[in-house]
Amino acid sequence: MTFTCEAPVLQGWLVRLEPLEHRHVADLAVAAEENRGSYGFTWVPRADEVGRYVDEQLARAKTGRLLPYAQVSLATGRAVGATSYWEPRCWRADGRLDAVEVGFTWLGASAQGTGINAEAKLLLFRHAFEDWAVSRVDLKTDARNARSRAAIQSVGARFEGVLRNWSRSWAPGEDGCLRDSAIYSITADEWPDCRGRLEERVAGSPAFGTGPGPGNRKTSGA
Repeated sequence: MTFTCEAPVLQGWLVRLEPLEHRHVADLAVAAEENRGSYGFTWVPRADEVGRYVDEQLARAKTGRLLPYAQVSLATGRAVGATSYWEPRCWRADGRLDAVEVGFTWLGASAQGTGINAEAKLLLFRHAFEDWAVSRVDLKTDARNARSRAAIQSVGARFEGVLRNWSRSWAPGEDGCLRDSAIYSITADEWPDCRGRLEERVAGSPAFGTGPGPGNRKTSGA
């Protein structure tokens, strides 16, 4: 038996995660060109690169290693960033998914600090733990990226260590170089406490409760 990852639409109060498609390109091009000061260690395309970026993410999706999403603000109806499930891993004979990473995440500057990141993580983690029944969720970032590391820790993930020369560097001027990656995780045992913390953060966001709300917890993808 082989586990097959499927990407349903996941909707909360602030954000709707939609399977990434070319229809998101125009919005993402706008979001990507807002203040880029926080993108020093993160792969975020320029406006004229977004079409190719989507092509590359969809090509990765065809390998079964990536499930890319657009992050759509419910306040504006526009895509304001992207995120993904990455590297699903099965070790048991029954083919059940054991672990998955959440990564390839970025938000336009105007969406940062609005609660969208926290709720997107809540939706992704909840689907992984409660629908796929994974044992752990991983998150990784450039070990030098203090902003990203703080954001990961703020959603309840536990630091496990630094993987040296682990993956490609996205820092300016470091083409062809490798980076050290700080790895974090949440386990199934830790998920209930993490979920409670994330729900409190989302409920404290100014826009919480002002829109239509999540309705069904998930819907089928397009």
